[in-house]
Amino acid sequence: MSTFLTLLNKELLEAWRDKKLIWLPIVLSVLCISQPITSYYMPQILEKAGNLPEGAVIEIPVPTGAEVLAGTLSQLGTIGTAIFVLSVMGSIVQERNSGALSLVMARPVQAYQYIASKWVANAIILLASFIIGYGLSYYYTNLLFDKVEISHFFASLGVYSIWILFTLTITLLGGTIFKKIGGVAGASLLAVASISLCGSLLPKFMGWSPSNALSHASSYLATGTWGDSFGSMMFSSVALILCIFVLTVYLFKRYESY
Repeated sequence: MSTFLTLLNKELLEAWRDKKLIWLPIVLSVLCISQPITSYYMPQILEKAGNLPEGAVIEIPVPTGAEVLAGTLSQLGTIGTAIFVLSVMGSIVQERNSGALSLVMARPVQAYQYIASKWVANAIILLASFIIGYGLSYYYTNLLFDKVEISHFFASLGVYSIWILFTLTITLLGGTIFKKIGGVAGASLLAVASISLCGSLLPKFMGWSPSNALSHASSYLATGTWGDSFGSMMFSSVALILCIFVLTVYLFKRYESY
């Protein structure tokens, strides 16, 4: 346990030195805040940007608070997922290419301890950044639009966190397979994009997919109830995360030299 905590402390210290603990919350906060602010000022934006005839009136239905928060999650589902992958993709590859990994593994460190420290440290950073950004979006949504129940906010936050953890786990798996950052990023983005696409094209057969976390979170924001496949989605997501984690440790151990 002490070895794991030492490695975890090392990961968090490196994240601070690399300024990831600063830039990631800022980027996600800007991305999340842009949704309620843009939705509120959209008529003025269109009026200033568009060459409308004189006397034209722009009437856009005012979205509900739940719709605005769902839009925030949708942005995180596209741009945010890419940011999550880019922030994690170098966790293992950079240490392997620099030789730091050889120094770490020369000590009494088990493979699962090393991978677990990477996973937990990145999970803390990603989820904390997401909570800050989504929390600011919730604040501005309540300020500019109608109020969203705090219970709906926390429920949607918890469900969408499953997708973030799944993306993190996939990216760490890519880091054990590929030796170049570009390969890790490309493979990870392709994997999560393929899963999302299959979930959209085959909703009847892919109800268990972790990519449905977004739709379930958005649905709960609007209705306060979960969909029929919510239970299977949660169970399969946790199971997949555990299986991918075990596979990552197994593949990492297969390297004869680090």
